[in-house]
Amino acid sequence: MASKPSVYPFHPRNVLIQCAFDGLVEARWTDDIHDEWMRNLAANTTGLPIERLEATRDRMKAVLPEAEVADYRPLVADLKLPDSDDRHVLAAAIAGKASVIVTWNLKDFPARDLMPYGVTSQSPDDFLIDLHAAFPGALVSSVKRARHNLRKTMPSVEAFVDALQQGGLKKFSDVLHRNIAGLK
Repeated sequence: MASKPSVYPFHPRNVLIQCAFDGLVEARWTDDIHDEWMRNLAANTTGLPIERLEATRDRMKAVLPEAEVADYRPLVADLKLPDSDDRHVLAAAIAGKASVIVTWNLKDFPARDLMPYGVTSQSPDDFLIDLHAAFPGALVSSVKRARHNLRKTMPSVEAFVDALQQGGLKKFSDVLHRNIAGLK
């Protein structure tokens, strides 16, 4: 389950989507989640046309059609979170049978509020660290493919790992620096 902050920065989103495409994780999202990250990114990025964000959303939906969660809205009203505007994310996790909400916004998804539903929250950085511990070779291969997805810009391996670090994946980028040969 991805909430808007985890799909916000480009390079971490690219890696997470590739991991889902490769079958390492099962992504879950809703139109509400897409609308939220697109609205926030457009508001915080000068000159970014909404059409570009809509195209990104449409590509995400096309490559992972099974990630779309429906029938979550009836759950929203009964849920309690510190920020009531985030209840739709928990509702989607419950309806989509997600065990983890991947978000930078951990303070608004406390364990005490998620536990009754069998859901936890993790930062994208910690989520990828745990995924690497479970599937090191497969995850490094997914990261390699995520870099190769960038056909127009194709950054060097080092530049890509640095971009992941700048996108907030500090611990995970340290792991990747130690596995740099596997990313080439």
